[in-house]
Amino acid sequence: MLKRSDMGFRYLASVLFLLLMVSANAYAASEAATDQVKARLVASVESVHAGDEITVGINQRIIPHWHTYWINPGDSGMATSIAWTLPAGAEAGDIQWPIPHKFNVGPITNYGYADEVTLLTNIRVPESLKPGESFPVKALVNWLVCDDVCIPQEVELTLSLPVVDAGVDGGKGSELIAKAREQLPVESPWQVSAYEQKQGPLLKIPGKVLEPGSTAEVWFFPEEWGRVSHKSRQPRRIDSDAFLLQLTAGDNPLAAGESLKGVLVISKQISTGVLAQGYQLEVKLEPGIAESIVDEDPAQLEGADTSTGEDISLYSALLFALLGGVILNLMPCVFPVLSIKALSLLQHKQSQHHTRLHGWAYTAGVLASFVLLGLVLIGLKSAGSQVGWGFQFQSPIFVVLVAYLMFTVGLSLSGVLTIGSSFAGVGSSLADKSGYSGSFFTGVLATIVATPCTAPFMGGALGYALTQPAVVLLAVFLSLGFGLALPYLLLSHWPSLQRFLPKPGIWMERFKQVLAFPMYAAAVWLVWVLAQQAGPNAVALALAGMVLIALLAWIYEITRHGSNKKRYAANTVSLLGLLVLLYGSYSGIQLFAGSVSTANTASAAGVEKNWEAYSEQRLGDLRDEGKPVFINLTAAWCITCLVNEQVALSQQSVADAFSKSGITYLKGDWTNQDKQITQLLKQFGRSGVPLYILYPPGKDAKPQVLPQILTPEIVLNAVQKL
Repeated sequence: MLKRSDMGFRYLASVLFLLLMVSANAYAASEAATDQVKARLVASVESVHAGDEITVGINQRIIPHWHTYWINPGDSGMATSIAWTLPAGAEAGDIQWPIPHKFNVGPITNYGYADEVTLLTNIRVPESLKPGESFPVKALVNWLVCDDVCIPQEVELTLSLPVVDAGVDGGKGSELIAKAREQLPVESPWQVSAYEQKQGPLLKIPGKVLEPGSTAEVWFFPEEWGRVSHKSRQPRRIDSDAFLLQLTAGDNPLAAGESLKGVLVISKQISTGVLAQGYQLEVKLEPGIAESIVDEDPAQLEGADTSTGEDISLYSALLFALLGGVILNLMPCVFPVLSIKALSLLQHKQSQHHTRLHGWAYTAGVLASFVLLGLVLIGLKSAGSQVGWGFQFQSPIFVVLVAYLMFTVGLSLSGVLTIGSSFAGVGSSLADKSGYSGSFFTGVLATIVATPCTAPFMGGALGYALTQPAVVLLAVFLSLGFGLALPYLLLSHWPSLQRFLPKPGIWMERFKQVLAFPMYAAAVWLVWVLAQQAGPNAVALALAGMVLIALLAWIYEITRHGSNKKRYAANTVSLLGLLVLLYGSYSGIQLFAGSVSTANTASAAGVEKNWEAYSEQRLGDLRDEGKPVFINLTAAWCITCLVNEQVALSQQSVADAFSKSGITYLKGDWTNQDKQITQLLKQFGRSGVPLYILYPPGKDAKPQVLPQILTPEIVLNAVQKL
């Protein structure tokens, strides 16, 4: 028979064994690892009391050369997120972010963490828990870890803490918690002010933040994306009574009265390494400049780069946009539309008043389309997307719909399809409709077919517009649209200009039919673009869609003069066929586009490849070696790009000059969205392709931007200057 003491010992041993098993399971579940990150869930205590507020942390140990992201990841990336599962009555606070680090990858600047970081969160323990129970904590953690590539990862971590009596010590917990608290930003000890300037917010911090001549690094990390440019320099100046830090406005700049939130990090070199201290700032942006610094020269700022990033003024941008819009009328897709409208002036003899109204209706269609395009760009930029001119053609679905539209317009001009007045808004019967709605939607059509083109003067104007507030962007887009509409508007207002047009006659019908072939050619070109984006299966789908359009047009045409019953049946069939066409095209293109990679396929057909695919890494390596580089940023849907490649860049004389000068030719294909190319465009103040850059020999040599319209002579002259 066991003694009472032996029974007590065995009972205690059993309890200890069970506790050890629970602890072992909790520890195992509190860790998880991927190839790049080892994650661990830790707590500030070893046991809890009912009603406590404890701190838990997600510790990430990251392999060399990789990093995760801060609450504002910068130009790209994704902040780490934590979804907590807690007992009823428990509450978890927000993530407490340690001070971040800056990672520069080419023109991209990211904010995040390397090597090791612990993200803290305060959790309130429920009052209802009793001693002897446990307090389980479960965290579903998502992060993005990046080096040359980025990998989204997810782990689930759990931790179970015993609940003890109020008088029992909860233990000291993990030392990682205390270490992480030391890395958190503290409240600012200064009364910081922020003043609105043309370049961006100017921070003024009273007192001696740094000693004059200090080599400490100072950087402001904005908490919200787009408030401050992530990559732009932050020049500073030390006054007798204040420290000034000049920031550059980002893609979503602050307005006066809004608050700028972020962390000011001051890093100093000490004997044991670098000591970084972060200060949490939240300051309201005040209009104008403070009285004490209004007369001071910004060029005196230490390390200042006084350029605002605006190579042109607003008035210059408006003028360049206007000129670029006028030149767009000469592009191969737009010119037929303008010609059709010019023919309508001869076909429909109306009063001068009505002719002018048609001119304004056409102009209204163009301007409305450009406003809509500008609003879409503003919305996408506000959502964090990096987009530019012609961005919609990066969507295979948009490309195939425009191809269908061009084909339908061609059928109308060929006389295969006659659209009644109720369909005037489609813009397919441009030459025959005299209603104002026809003129309006002709303007819409002109805008659609103009967007894949880039004319001289447009690049700088659009690059400027996309860095400005919404009102300025819309003003530049309206100027561009007015330039596109201007030739027809002038033609409709001045009868003397109309006298230069030939006399009406049977030739007009023949000329209208001839104009159908540029529309067919545009449809063929768009199908070729679709092949680059979604492969041969998408081409087959698009061609089948065009056959269906031709069939529906034929059914509609042979029944439009028949009985009401026949017309109703034909319209029903046409409507159902159109729905099948749209749904089938959308579903098929979505499927095919996901399985095709289009890395730099927009090359001239039949020309031997003499270029390499552009990448930030390749450009950086070549620049580090001091080698000359020529960059061609292009897209399959950019007519200007394709013409330049055929006329200039594919010429043997240009290829020989590149080879003789040791120039590496890099081509970046923007047919589909590519963040690296978008960033390079943005770096040179451009919103879309084409962009041609020539880097001379030498690591620090200043690059030269070539014109948007190239000839062999232009390229050869630039090469000779090397």
